[in-house]
Amino acid sequence: MADAGTEERDEEWARTRAWVESGLPAGARIAGVEALRGGWTSRMRRLSVEGGEGPDRLVLRSFVKPFFVRHAQGLLTREADVLTRLGGTDIPAASLHAVDATAAHCDHPSLLMSLLPGGVRLSDEGAGHRAGLLAAQLVRIHAVDVTAEDRPRAYEAWTAPDRVRVPEATARPGLWRRAVDVIRRDAPAYRPRFLHRDFHPGNVLFDGEGEHVRITGVVDWVETSWGPADLDVAHCSTALALLHGAASGMAFADAYTAAGGRPAEDPAGHLYWRLLDALAFAPDAEKVAVPWRELGRDDLTPELLAGRLEEYIEALFTRYG
Repeated sequence: MADAGTEERDEEWARTRAWVESGLPAGARIAGVEALRGGWTSRMRRLSVEGGEGPDRLVLRSFVKPFFVRHAQGLLTREADVLTRLGGTDIPAASLHAVDATAAHCDHPSLLMSLLPGGVRLSDEGAGHRAGLLAAQLVRIHAVDVTAEDRPRAYEAWTAPDRVRVPEATARPGLWRRAVDVIRRDAPAYRPRFLHRDFHPGNVLFDGEGEHVRITGVVDWVETSWGPADLDVAHCSTALALLHGAASGMAFADAYTAAGGRPAEDPAGHLYWRLLDALAFAPDAEKVAVPWRELGRDDLTPELLAGRLEEYIEALFTRYG
C-alpha cells in the first residue's frame, strides 16, 4: 500500500476510532491518520500512536463497500485466524491486534494489525529480480504446515465458463472460445496446499535497492484457501503478464519451480489452472488496474491490459496447449 496523504476528520469512523483507542495501552492515543492507496476491497488507514507502551504505527482495514460488508464476517475472521497462525512461521505477515468482523463496536467491519515495513513496487525496472523473490516467497507460503482442523476453507474459482466477458474489440474470438472450453472441463486432480489465494505484486511489500531488494511483508490474507499450488502460481503469473507483458507472466512458473515449488507436471492440468485465473480478469483487468494506476502505473489503460491478457492467453496455448 502507498500513502494517499493525511486524512481529514472523518465522522464516519468515529466509533471505529474509539474502538481502536480502547484497545491501546494506557495513556496511548491515535495521533495521526493516513489513508493508504492501492487497495480495492477495503479502506486502509495507517495510524500513528503516541503515548503508552506499545507499537507507534498500526494499520486499520475496514470494509465499506456493500458487497464486502455483507461478506465481512467470513473474510475478516479468516484473515484474523490466518495472521494468528502465521505468527509462528517465517512468513512476513502482520501481527493481529484486534478484529470486529461484524461491526459490533465499529462503524464498519474492521481489523487492526501491525504495520509492516516496505512498500509495493510495480515498476518495470527490476521486475525480473522481484519475480524471483516472489516465487521463492510463494514456495514458503505453500510449505506452511496446518493440521486438518486448522486448514482454511477450500478454494473457490473466481470465474466460470458462462461468466467470462470476452473483449468486444478482439480480433481473435476463436482464441477466447478455446480458452473458455478448457475451463468447462472438470478440475484436474491436485495435491492441496496452503494458499494465499490473492498473491501478486500488489500484495507484497519490498525494501532495498538493486541486488539488495528484499521482501518485507505479504498482506491481504482474506482469501486464504486450501487448494492447488498452481492456482497461486497462476494468479501471480496473470498479474505479472498484465503489469509487465506476457513474457513475464510465462516466466513465473519456471521461477517457482526453480525455487523448489512443484506445479502440475501435466501440461493440460497446468493450462487449466492458468486459464481459470486469467479468464477471471477479462475483458480488461479493470478491477486491478484501478489500484495499480493509483500507485503510479498510469500506462495501464484498459486497451493495453486487454491486449496483454489476450497475448498471455495465446502464449499459454503455445506452451501448454
